[in-house]
Order: sequence, then structure tokens, then C-alpha cells
Amino acid sequence: MGTIHRLIETHGRDGALALVSDEERPLIDIAAAVQAAENGKLGITYAGFCQTALPHRQLPDDQHWERPGHKVKLVIQPGVIEDRNGVTRRIGVPYGSRARMILLYLQTRAIQTGNPEVELGGSMHDWLKRMDIPICGKAYRDVEDQAARLSACHLTFFTDADGGRRQSKESIVADAIQLRRPDDRQGTLFTETVRLSDSFFKALREHPVPVAEEALKAISGKSMALDVYIWLAYRLHSLEKPTPITWAALHGQFGAGYALVRQFKTKFIPNLKYALAAYPDARVEESGEGLILYPSRAPITERVMARIA
Repeated sequence: MGTIHRLIETHGRDGALALVSDEERPLIDIAAAVQAAENGKLGITYAGFCQTALPHRQLPDDQHWERPGHKVKLVIQPGVIEDRNGVTRRIGVPYGSRARMILLYLQTRAIQTGNPEVELGGSMHDWLKRMDIPICGKAYRDVEDQAARLSACHLTFFTDADGGRRQSKESIVADAIQLRRPDDRQGTLFTETVRLSDSFFKALREHPVPVAEEALKAISGKSMALDVYIWLAYRLHSLEKPTPITWAALHGQFGAGYALVRQFKTKFIPNLKYALAAYPDARVEESGEGLILYPSRAPITERVMARIA
């Protein structure tokens, strides 16, 4: 993957595009967008989400989600919502890239301001624009649906601590995320801020993981690539020596929905390439048994990381 970044440095984006295959052109676009970022904008995620993740696809509304990670397991229970007509119904767990981007935005703003109450902006238009998600009917409906799911669900992180198993049950937000429609002029009918729950905000402040906002935007539509990027941002800079990760372990963490490891690999490898394109300093090699992770610089500079110290 380092070749992609060197091509851009030597020939520029347009020159690099002319030198690669059609399959590699999206990687050039991602890498060029990240390398062109000047301000090193900061994104934040909770460490627990670096080792576990939301589902990639929609589950039945009454089905819970359970995903193990390294010394941590995430369980998400679906919740219940009330619509504008006062009718209650069960809503499934959040899933996909939109849910991940909403969650990343809420966590980042809460840490940047030191306040669990996060401003969503004057309109849905502003919020979507900040997350670099195009505004159209389907995009709006997707974000609205995932916001409702995040509002209603309950998370439990089971972590290994002091030789035992500790559980921490969290609601992500203390009240529902209600969003103004792009053409709605009666904005006072809708909440324009959302408050993270006290327990989740406390966990986030104690265990924040910085990521590069431009990288998140560059792969914002690819849920598995987001998971892999966040995992690498968490793992690589803390390594002291090359560390092998087996395909079986990768399948256990990222391969929900794939019964066989070989099926998972065909999906994982392209998403790994997207994640590495968004993380220029990542040093990762594929081996016959899995991956080898090498100590690498964090995806953002120490100066930027100092903003959350």
C-alpha cells in the first residue's frame, strides 16, 4: 500500500491515476484526499469501538447484536421508539456506515467541547455536510433511521479487568436524536442538540482514541473499512514489535455474516486496502496465516493528539 502513497507524492493524484489499474483508482482517490488534508482535523472514538463494532447489515428488529474483541465483548439490545403519532414500536440495532459516522460525530464533538451535550447544527443539511454525506432523499432517510436506532438501543461492554469480567451497560444518548428535515422551517419542534449519557461520556473521556477526520470522510460509505481503519489506529502506534494476527482471529472480530474464513477474506482484503489508503503511515503485511502488524506512527500528529490530553 505504501506504493500508492509514493506514486501520489511523485506524480500527483492525476499522474498516479494514469499509472494504476481501474481497481486501484479508488485507493488513489482516498489516499490523495487524506494526504491533501492540511489541518489534521481530529476525530474521536471510544476505545471499546476499536475492538468491537456495530453490525454491517440490518438485523431483525427483535434480534440483539453480540460481537467479541480482544479482552472485550459488545452486546447491543434493540430498543423501542414512539413516532410522532404516539405509536410505539420496536426498532432494531444500529448498523452500517451511517450509524458509525453519526456515532463518530457525536463522540468527537463531545470531546472537543468537553460537554456531553452536542449541537447538531441549525439544520439536517449542516449536519450531513459536516459528515461529508450527500444530501438526498435516501441519504436523509438512512441517517434519520440510524439516529433513531442509536437513540433507542442499549449497549453492554464486557471487559477483562483485575482477573475477572466487568460489565458496563450504557445508553449512548440520554434522549432521542430528533432531526430537522431539510425543508422544515418549524425547527423549534425538533431538538437541535443531543446529550450523551453520563456513563457513556465518562467512558469516552477516560478512553478516547484519536483518528483523522479526513480519513473517516474518505471511507465514510464503507462500514468494514471504517472498522478496520479505527482498529489499526488503535493498535499500530502502541505496538513494540511485529505482531501476527491470524485469519481466524480477524474473522472472529470482523467477519460477522461470513460462515467460512475464505468467504470473509474475499470481503476483508479490499476493505483493508481502503483502510490502509486512508492511513498512510500504517505498516501492515499480508501473510499466509493472516496479517503482520508493525509498529507505526499514529494516524494524526502528537500536536493534534495533545488537544485531548
